[in-house]
Amino acid sequence: MERLKSHEQFVAVLRRRRKVSERDIVVHYRMRPVVDGVAIPERRLGLAVSKGVGNAVTRNRVKRRFRVLAARHQDGLPEGIDIVLRAKPSAAAADFISLDGQVDAAFRAVSRRTEQQ
Repeated sequence: MERLKSHEQFVAVLRRRRKVSERDIVVHYRMRPVVDGVAIPERRLGLAVSKGVGNAVTRNRVKRRFRVLAARHQDGLPEGIDIVLRAKPSAAAADFISLDGQVDAAFRAVSRRTEQQ
């Protein structure tokens, strides 16, 4: 899974206002437009973990967990999607198994919603 790198890429996803919420995470998503009849097949991920989640050590631990979980469940997402995983403050105290279930459920919901469009 590629990463969202620029501020403009993050803003493009967040501006669409499409999201799925779970107890400890919010998943913002956007399907990238088709260019010249060809869809870009890669999935891209961005992480948003604010200072409200905790100190630097805590935020980095949450980001590491999100990267592992996104890689584990990325096959359930459609190709050509941009995802921003945003941590709620409660994500710092959540255990890995709980986050795993939440990411799985959120990604399945995103997949269902994008199929309906």
